Amino acid sequence: MNKLETSYLGLKINSPLIVSSSRLTASLEGLQEAEKAGAGAAVLKSLFEEQIHHEISAAPQGSSYPEADDYMAYYIEKNAVSEYLQLIRDAKSKLKIPVIASINCYSSRGWTDFARSIEGAGADAIEINLFFLPHSRKQSGADSEKMYFEIIENLAGTIKIPISIKIGFRFSNILYMIDQFYMRGVKGVVMFNRFFEPDIDTERGEIVPAGIFSDASERRYVLRWVAMASAQDIAIDISATTGVHSGTDAIRYLLAGAASVQACSVLYEKGISYIKTMNDEIEAWMSSKGYGSIAEFRGSLNWRNITKPEMYERTQFMKYFSSAD
Repeated sequence: MNKLETSYLGLKINSPLIVSSSRLTASLEGLQEAEKAGAGAAVLKSLFEEQIHHEISAAPQGSSYPEADDYMAYYIEKNAVSEYLQLIRDAKSKLKIPVIASINCYSSRGWTDFARSIEGAGADAIEINLFFLPHSRKQSGADSEKMYFEIIENLAGTIKIPISIKIGFRFSNILYMIDQFYMRGVKGVVMFNRFFEPDIDTERGEIVPAGIFSDASERRYVLRWVAMASAQDIAIDISATTGVHSGTDAIRYLLAGAASVQACSVLYEKGISYIKTMNDEIEAWMSSKGYGSIAEFRGSLNWRNITKPEMYERTQFMKYFSSAD
């Protein structure tokens, strides 16, 4: 019996460890390496709607034949999409682990068009990378949230494969949003996405990207919400990501209630083969505690199952220290 076997989005996976969407999953070779290392599933590198439109706008335009410009735009978009769809087909023909597609778009039409093609190519599930950065003081939080709901409703009415939503933590009420996702047919939530963040180079006087890789300390931004979301009375799977740098980090998320754990930054640092080391750490810990399956301990330390749920509710240091013995 495989002690690490579990399920995510209704899919059987041989390990709770999933290789997150990244350059590591952008080729068949990378996906095969992930399977060989023991990953339970792999999320393909995202297909970006912005990327496709950038390619279209960068192509030669302005000929005396408008039909030629239209054809060029159509060709570039279809070519970019066709390469992605071929990767899905190739992966499904070569791999035994589930293949989860990933799309990152900014319009309702873009999401549904891509999703329909991805389902047809044979993807086992689809992960939707959603985040709209409010940049107008005239836009309310409710207006921003409505954009998420519209896209999800369009998707759920278009495809039948499981949908997961990869979100950030910048919501006024994360638990409300997850509940709304569930009510609209979403099967899983990935917590949390890492976004481009700006920094300032004081020597050059320029805006530059902040660090793109996570470290283990960032787990503190995720653990609370995994524990609270997994304790709700809704059948939605939580996949934890960010701050996953060891098997022990994965165990923490599983104890908090995650159905799966996505790794990325550590695999850039140590290679995809490090998944085996992480799996070995999880299995050794399970043996030391007498657990025969993930189900026996998953969620045992979430918000509902601990004797002091206020440990997840506290946000001010004084409340913690004033109650300490």
